[in-house]
Amino acid sequence: MKGNVLLGAILCLVASVSWGAMFPVAHAAFQYIDPFYFTIIRYGSVTVILVLLLLWKEGKQAFQLEGKGLSLWFFGTMAFTVYNLLIFWGEDLLGEPGVMVASIMESLMPMISIVIFWMLYRRRPYTFTLVCVLIAFIGASLVITKGNFGAFLTATDNFVPSILILIAVIGWVVYTMGGSEFRGWSALRYSTLSCLLGTITASVIVLILTFTGYVSVPSMETITIVSPHLLFMIIFPGLIALLGWNVGVSILTPLNGLLFINFVPVTTLVISLIQGNQVNYVELIGITFIIFSLIANNMFLRKKQQNDTPAATAKVKASASMKEIL
Repeated sequence: MKGNVLLGAILCLVASVSWGAMFPVAHAAFQYIDPFYFTIIRYGSVTVILVLLLLWKEGKQAFQLEGKGLSLWFFGTMAFTVYNLLIFWGEDLLGEPGVMVASIMESLMPMISIVIFWMLYRRRPYTFTLVCVLIAFIGASLVITKGNFGAFLTATDNFVPSILILIAVIGWVVYTMGGSEFRGWSALRYSTLSCLLGTITASVIVLILTFTGYVSVPSMETITIVSPHLLFMIIFPGLIALLGWNVGVSILTPLNGLLFINFVPVTTLVISLIQGNQVNYVELIGITFIIFSLIANNMFLRKKQQNDTPAATAKVKASASMKEIL
């Protein structure tokens, strides 16, 4: 049992650190390649590997859509088109500050899922949870605006890319919620088929952008230059984080796994500092707010599970499961 818990913790930690490192690595690659083709090459490779894994583990029958093709396409598009294209596009438009902004938005996914769950199902979260959500959003605002709200709102160069990143994050939250519609499917099957359909949609969009002249096909020289970045993005944030998080959360439970999301902005911050990027005290305060809100809400839900009746506990568990990142 202890071995399984340790394995789950390691998998969740590796996944979170991989996601935190993803944005600095992508920023370095964007000096040579646009975010659109970078994303297509990355997830095109991930899709091929996932398809081979699914074929090997579950056989051809796992590729049957069972009448859920439209739903699978929708949720796959939310994750592997809306999220993948917009978050890196927004990061690229923001330049160096986009690294931290994208990471902070990523760490807000649990809080965003609470708000969306409330809006969709009309189930009001606990008041303490709502306070934590508010603190998290204040923290994110401090990081994004660097404390200068007026200048941020009047500067479309910053505002529009930040909105793109927010839409991207919401897309991934919707994808996470969509997993409940595929009960009985393995995490590998849902991940593979949704990734396949979503990446096909993203490829069509990138082809259209290419024909309109907004982006151009990268040369082999460019691909060679960014190949180390692509290799990292394919193996760690792509495959290991995608599958490792699912397995880790299944071992630890979503409530325990959620604590590891704190490592996303911390990892990004550490790598940014190593790269020589400047981080001011307002950003540090904002990051602290977000980490505090995540831990505080986690401890609150944990206490509710211990003290409430079985029926109430089931409700808390259901709410917690909505906060899974993958």
